Amino acid sequence: MRARKDQLLTVEHLNELLLVCSLVLLIAVAAVRLSSRSGLPSLLIYLGIGIAIGQDGIGGIVFDNAELTQLLGYAALVVILAEGGLGTKWKEIKPALPQAAVLSTFGVAVSVGVTAAGAHYLAGLEWRQALLIGAVVSSTDAAAVFSVLRSVPLPSRLTGVLEAESGFNDAPVVILVVAFSTAGPIEHWYVLLGEIALELAIGAAIGLAIGWLGAYGMRHVALPASGLYPIAVMAIAVSAYAAGALAHGSGFLAVYLAAVVLGNAKLPHAPATRGFAEGVGWIGQIGMFVLLGLLVTPHNLLDDIVPALLIGMILTLVARPLSVFTSLLPFGVPWREKTLLSWAGLRGAVPIVLATIPMVSDVPGSETVFNIVFVLVVVYTLIQGPTLPWLARRLRLGEGEEAADLGIESAPLERLRGHLLSTSIGTTSRMHGVEVGELRMPAGAAVTLVVRDGASFVPSPTTVLRRGDELLVVATDPVRDAAERRLQAVSQGGKLAGWLGSGAPPEEAGRQPRRG
Repeated sequence: MRARKDQLLTVEHLNELLLVCSLVLLIAVAAVRLSSRSGLPSLLIYLGIGIAIGQDGIGGIVFDNAELTQLLGYAALVVILAEGGLGTKWKEIKPALPQAAVLSTFGVAVSVGVTAAGAHYLAGLEWRQALLIGAVVSSTDAAAVFSVLRSVPLPSRLTGVLEAESGFNDAPVVILVVAFSTAGPIEHWYVLLGEIALELAIGAAIGLAIGWLGAYGMRHVALPASGLYPIAVMAIAVSAYAAGALAHGSGFLAVYLAAVVLGNAKLPHAPATRGFAEGVGWIGQIGMFVLLGLLVTPHNLLDDIVPALLIGMILTLVARPLSVFTSLLPFGVPWREKTLLSWAGLRGAVPIVLATIPMVSDVPGSETVFNIVFVLVVVYTLIQGPTLPWLARRLRLGEGEEAADLGIESAPLERLRGHLLSTSIGTTSRMHGVEVGELRMPAGAAVTLVVRDGASFVPSPTTVLRRGDELLVVATDPVRDAAERRLQAVSQGGKLAGWLGSGAPPEEAGRQPRRG
């Protein structure tokens, strides 16, 4: 009985665990500041923290549970995809969907084939190991891509392709890795392709359905506290993953698509929801990377450094460019953009998490696969991440600061059948210098309060808006969407929005929006 008690988690153990976890989080948060200044991807710092407290580091923590790492990695990836989907703008990824779909299917197949052939013929790996490595590293990491895109001012058409690709390609890659990890030879490749297509279709259907139903419910139910909205939205997104996986579909595609629908549905308290999701996403990234750093044993990596560097060179300089150029050939994408997309195929924690699948399945040589993938991800992320802004400038694809979409937070007034819309005028907003009357808000909506330099006042129609102003707009339920569209249009197109084709025409501004 005493031995059993010693194995249980006591309050003292809990205190130590909370202290270690809080210190790791604080160090990781400080590392984000360091990475933003140096251009070093923060994921490498998180991996370094895990290695530092591991069995070869100062912490001496022995951790070798690949199954637990895989489970927690899946959970973290679900949260990261949900956060990325909530922050994805539909108008940016909509034109990029065909390109992203081809890159996530045909492009993945090209990348897997070329990388596996190089790993077999040049690095001397067996075909199963080579195929596993080719499949694992063919997935671009959503966390790495979303993190880099926050700091690299790329054109929206390229941002849309990269975001959609990183959200889509996890699904087929997971299916391939699981298939290559099963015992026995892989037969009937066309059956495997059919299974991939079916799982993607099921995941897409479930994700879109749950996202639409969740958005409809959130818009028509007023919760008693604003803090409940972010929790509900994240729960809906995660339920899409679970439903997709239980239906033998792609849960990863389901959660991303559901989050995209929710993020573009103009939900109440949308900025607060995105802030909450971003915080949870950061926790998922930090926890996943630190855990992967704990799992790796640095002194076992020495024999696999050369094969990892060779395979990484094949992937980065041959497989990824070939997959991008062949996949985008029918779309007439300029060579500069193809070159940048080739270099921006960042790897991160996702390939390392996927490398635990053959370890859990006891595939022969799975430890070698894991070590090669780990070294490859670390080295080539260290090379690609910091050099991506430089390459964008050399290719003349970097853009200056654009007028971003206006962040509008909505609080429903259920019993009054109205909404409070709060927004602030940013540094790039063209609402600066516009008079309140020139906003031409739809009938049933009005700017009721302006906060400027810490003081609030009720504006008149001739009040000139300035950068940094915070506006409070009251709108009745039927014109809530039209009021938000009008604010967005003026922020992007100025007071002549509508007359010049930006935003809704003035005669349609007061028209009641259709409810889907």
